[in-house]
Formats: sequence, structure tokens, C-alpha cells
Amino acid sequence: YQVIILCGLSLWVTISSSFNVTQKLRSVTQPWVTRRVAYGTPIILKIQKYQHPYLDALFSGLSCVVSVPFYTAFLPLLFWTGHCALARQMTLLMAFCDYVGNCIKDVISAPRPSSPPVRRITATRDEVENAMEYGLPSSHTLNTVCLSGYLLHYILAFTGANGASAQVVGLSLVCLLVFLIGLGRIYLGMHSLIDIISGVVFGLGILAIWLSVSGLIDEFVVSGQNVISFWVILSFVLLFAYPTPERPTPSFEFHTAFNGVSLGIVVGVHQTFQQFHHENVPRVFFSPQFTVFKLGGRLLVGLPTILVVKLCIKSLSKCVLPVVANALGIPVRSRNVASVEAKKQSVGFIKKFLFFTDEKKQSFDLDTGIRLLQYAGLAWSVVDLVPSLFAILGL
Repeated sequence: YQVIILCGLSLWVTISSSFNVTQKLRSVTQPWVTRRVAYGTPIILKIQKYQHPYLDALFSGLSCVVSVPFYTAFLPLLFWTGHCALARQMTLLMAFCDYVGNCIKDVISAPRPSSPPVRRITATRDEVENAMEYGLPSSHTLNTVCLSGYLLHYILAFTGANGASAQVVGLSLVCLLVFLIGLGRIYLGMHSLIDIISGVVFGLGILAIWLSVSGLIDEFVVSGQNVISFWVILSFVLLFAYPTPERPTPSFEFHTAFNGVSLGIVVGVHQTFQQFHHENVPRVFFSPQFTVFKLGGRLLVGLPTILVVKLCIKSLSKCVLPVVANALGIPVRSRNVASVEAKKQSVGFIKKFLFFTDEKKQSFDLDTGIRLLQYAGLAWSVVDLVPSLFAILGL
């Protein structure tokens, strides 16, 4: 089945490129969505009539809490507090959500609400980058539905709270959070109502799929065969299976980052499951030997370590990848000078054999490779290197 999956994805890439599937889907969906975004402008303006600095701060804060940088910090915390199964499931689910949501965004390439007349609030650098993406679906809404829904599922299963009252309270809290996130995205001028609705619909669909296959995926990651080789090839194929948007956006960069994160998590967990990630690992607040002070020590050691690893791998990749590309004769493109030199010198046998004619289309984006490796290294350090340091230091 591993071969079938990889061959199926490769075949899809070939077919979609040959028959311009992305452009055909866009020609059907983009006009309809664009009209709905325009029709939704009066609703946004009505909501923004109640603008207030406190509401600006509230909804900007909520957007940060469910953003990609937040989960980048939150997911390592789950690993280091002993909730390893939840951490790896939410990491892979986040990567899945990010891939599907951003693919839909860039296939449709529908605009965000026009500003002006809509007032758009981008209080953080992350929000500025988000505003450069296309609108439908709302990633914040989609991710909130999936991740808060899965978190509720995990908590109910972990605590054994199967009573109707616990389920109703949990579901009510999740619905309230989704409502506030959706309302906040409209209030901030980032999305129209159709973006929010589509985020909820796609989020529920992805969550339903994930709940049905998460057990199989987790079993494969933990104890499957050919796990590392399969996931390395899968991560590489997914870079090419991503659709080309109407204009460049940061969506592909976000996908590449979480693609690398999922690769690093899978490699690290598969190699060290019996040492650091099995079900009997002590959990903070649930094990007397795992105190809050020990958690503080883990954070003081872990966070600087993963940041150093990320910077080191980024610097190393910038030096090594151009050399490898030059040796293999693979044409590359990049925004940095060293990579451009490698691109000019890449005239080896592979390039001649493949008959590259359109250099921009056939060359490999070196920045993508660097980003994939640095986030894979960061994630690997979270689940392998840092837990090894904890063991050495008695944390």
C-alpha cells in the first residue's frame, strides 16, 4: 500500500500538470466565491461598526492563540509533558489541515474582503503574512474546528468522561471557541462569511476523516515497516503535489514548514518510541515524580536547544544543498547569492539527460529544500535530541 500511495500521488501530479486541472477548477470556483465575498462586505461593515480597542485586542489575541506559531510552541510542550500520543496526533493533524486548507486556498485563489471599505487589522507579523494569502477557506477556523475537536475527543477518552453532561460541556466550549474565532476573523477584516462557513465545513470533514484513520496512522508511525523511507519520499512528493496559485503567496511556505515538522516527528518518534514516547511515560500533574519544577527545567533546556538546532541546520543546508545540486547537475533557484552561483554552474549530466528547457519551471527551489530540512531538524530535536538531554540531566 505504501507503493500504491506514492505512485498514486505521483500519477496525480503528472495528470494534473498535463491537463491543467488547477486552472480548470479555478475557472469554475473562483468567480462564484469572489461574488460571495463581495456580497458579504455589508455584513463585515455592520460587525465593524462596533469596533473598540478592547475588541481589537481580544480578537487579535484569539487569532494568535490558534495561529501556526502558537502550535509550533504548544506541540513541543505536549511532548515534554508526557502526552506523546496526543502530541504526535495533533502534529500530523495540523500538517494535514495546513496542506488541505492551503491547497484549497491556492486552487480557488479567491480574494479576501476589499480593504477599503473593510477595515483590516494586522497587529502582528504573522497576521501580515496571513493577509497575503487567499481567503477561502479560513485557515484559523478550519484549524480550530479540527484541533479543538480532536483535543476534546482525546480528553474525553483519556479521562474516561463518557457521561452526557461532560460531552455537552466540552462540545459547547469547542463551539464557543469556533464561533469567537470565526467572528474575530470577520471583525478583523481578514475573511468574509463564506470563508468562515467553508472553514467550518472543511474542518468537520477533515476531522471526521482523521478520527477514522488516526489509529492506523499512529500504529504505522510507531511500529510500521519502512516508515522513515516512506515518509521521506512522501514529504518530497507532497512538495510537487501542491497546486500553483494565481499569484505567489506564503501558503506554500507554511505547508513546507509543517511538511518538514511532520517528517521530523515521524522519524524521531519511530526511532525512540520505546525510550521516550510509550504510553507509560510519566505525565506532568498525573505522576508524582514529574513535578512542575521538573517541567520548568525541561523548558529551560528544551526551547533554546530546538532553536539552536533550527539555526544550525538552516546554515548547514545553505552551504551543503548548493554543493550537492552542483555535483548532481540539478538546476536550482534561490534568493541568496550562493544558490544563484550553484544555479549558474549546474550543467551536469542529469540536466542534459532530462532535457530541461524551461529553467524556471524545471529548476528546484533551494529555499524550499532549506525550509523543509530546518523544520524537520527542529521537530526531530523535539522528540529525539531534547528527550535524550532530559535523560542525561535527570529531567
